Amino acid sequence: MTQAITVEESRELDDKTINKIGIPSLVLMERAGLKIYENMLDNKDLDLSNVLILAGTGNNGGDGLVVARLLATHGYQVSILTVGNPDHASEDHLAQARICNYYQIPKVFMNADFNKFTTLVDALFGSGLSRNVGGDFATVIDKANASTAKIHAIDIPSGLNGDTGEVMGTAIKATSTSTVAYPKVGMLKDQAKPYTGKIYVDDIGIYRGNAFENE
Repeated sequence: MTQAITVEESRELDDKTINKIGIPSLVLMERAGLKIYENMLDNKDLDLSNVLILAGTGNNGGDGLVVARLLATHGYQVSILTVGNPDHASEDHLAQARICNYYQIPKVFMNADFNKFTTLVDALFGSGLSRNVGGDFATVIDKANASTAKIHAIDIPSGLNGDTGEVMGTAIKATSTSTVAYPKVGMLKDQAKPYTGKIYVDDIGIYRGNAFENE
């Protein structure tokens, strides 16, 4: 049986890994981005000839920006659409955005034609979404689902409740999902399957209980 964790457990493990064990959050973001990039290369259902990263302004979006840079530096055509208030961006997201600016990765806006892209990367929300999706986020999710592009989700398809697997207003219907450390319990519910697609579980060095545990 697949080991899964709740959203609260995921938060606690992140906090412990960063603040107690001392692995910097930016290091974990780099590890996650590399694993997600590798998952996308592995998934033959995805055509990576023209990729659009849909990035929120939190750390999930930061993971997406790492993927954007890795694609760009390995010769893939990639663009970024940032959704959300930039004034509320996390520090790690801002750090990754500066790196993407250095590499001059193209940016697009809400009016972009999603059908011209072959793969969309859903990096809008992490697993901690606590209310129904609205505004620009709902618009982008619905536009992504209506497009001809396949979608690869980061951690959990945006709009899916990490504990119940229920759709919170609207949710990304992904071809595949890279979930970080452990699947979230909601992702393994029957009602979540049409949204998660193929699930990759990415070990980035966050562990729940093992022989090296030191409380």
